Amino acid sequence: MKPLTSPALSEFLSRFDNFKGGELRSVEVINPFELKMIIATQDKARAYDWITVELLFSGVEVANLIEDNQLNFLDMQDGISIIYDENRFAFGIGECYNISTIKSSSLYIICETLKYQEGQF
Repeated sequence: MKPLTSPALSEFLSRFDNFKGGELRSVEVINPFELKMIIATQDKARAYDWITVELLFSGVEVANLIEDNQLNFLDMQDGISIIYDENRFAFGIGECYNISTIKSSSLYIICETLKYQEGQF
């Protein structure tokens, strides 16, 4: 897995077009402080080919998760938001511009570190 850094965050989101129109495949609680998420999306670097991206959230401070059987019902047309603020990452569904709007998202995670790994569709 590759660590995602604050300076690389904008390029990462741009490469996957903020995961707009993607599909949230799974959310797994590894332990109370670590979560794994898999999202299917299109990759600009591969001529918009579909791939999966696995996100590993470590040092989770707070999270609002939903059941796996409800993941298909999440509206991903606006994609996801990942913000780095106050030495932590904040992830949320939809267009969010700060941590407080992320906390109003139907699914959100706030953590210390974030890593990712690309996989096959």
